[in-house]
Amino acid sequence: MSTVTYGLCALVAFLCTCLLLRRWHLDRYRLLLWSGLCFGGFTLNNVLLVLDKVVYPEVDLAIYRACVALLSLVVLLYGLIWDTE
Repeated sequence: MSTVTYGLCALVAFLCTCLLLRRWHLDRYRLLLWSGLCFGGFTLNNVLLVLDKVVYPEVDLAIYRACVALLSLVVLLYGLIWDTE
């Protein structure tokens, strides 16, 4: 059951990434870009979670997942603070 949950989380994050970046491509509103990049990182984080827990359970990828999540949030924080219109 956890495998399905991890996979659905990755799929939803990927769909959010696609929708945000597609809308940014049409409107060129910068907050959509930063949010889309952040969700792209969340997608990568969820893929690493699937790899960590399902594919390679003997390998600990927690530090890599944490670094990807932190980098994703830093990208969004940059966009929220320094890229105001």
